[in-house]
Amino acid sequence: MRGVAPSKKIAAVQQKNVDVTGDMPHPPRKKRARVDPTVESEETFINRVEVKVKIPEELKPWLVDDWDLITRQKQLFHLPAKKKVDDVLEDYASYKRTRGNSDNKYAVNEVVAGIREYFNVMLGTQLLYKFERPQYAEILANHPDKSMSQIYGAPHLLRLFVRIGAMLAYTPLDDKSLALLLSYLQDFLKYLVKNSSSLFSASDYEVAPPEYHRKAV
Repeated sequence: MRGVAPSKKIAAVQQKNVDVTGDMPHPPRKKRARVDPTVESEETFINRVEVKVKIPEELKPWLVDDWDLITRQKQLFHLPAKKKVDDVLEDYASYKRTRGNSDNKYAVNEVVAGIREYFNVMLGTQLLYKFERPQYAEILANHPDKSMSQIYGAPHLLRLFVRIGAMLAYTPLDDKSLALLLSYLQDFLKYLVKNSSSLFSASDYEVAPPEYHRKAV
């Protein structure tokens, strides 16, 4: 996960356009300048920054409790999680496969794969509180061959949806594709609400030992 960018997997609606500018020692000979289609206008970029993923009201209290348990009560989410991110995503995909047509099933699989990619890429840099960083370092050392979605659970997955909108702002999606993608993400959040009693529990946290506190200073 370290240094790896998310792959092209969100709902078959995401395409990466990379603008590579090399050294140009000599100007072109009397050729008309062409607009680079991979470069967005400033206005378009600003509009993309406004991407918002709405967190359901039912899940907001858990985000607050999660923050309080870790930052104020100095507890840690027990790892590996009983219900890992990969398990949650697979359960959701299985749930959706029993509904809808084949196109919807394909889109759901792509969205699930994209969520997993974003989670694994963003966890270490954007989804952890400072107090959790020594625990994360231990996980990397003890499980070098595992992705973080195979270790962390639903609380950290929920944190992703607070941040993912900012990441989506940098993807060249048109309005229609973005609206479709957001509808899938909101549907997944509704699934988390429906299953919140089994996914979120204060009993999954434990008080950090004194030696851990010294590492977290």
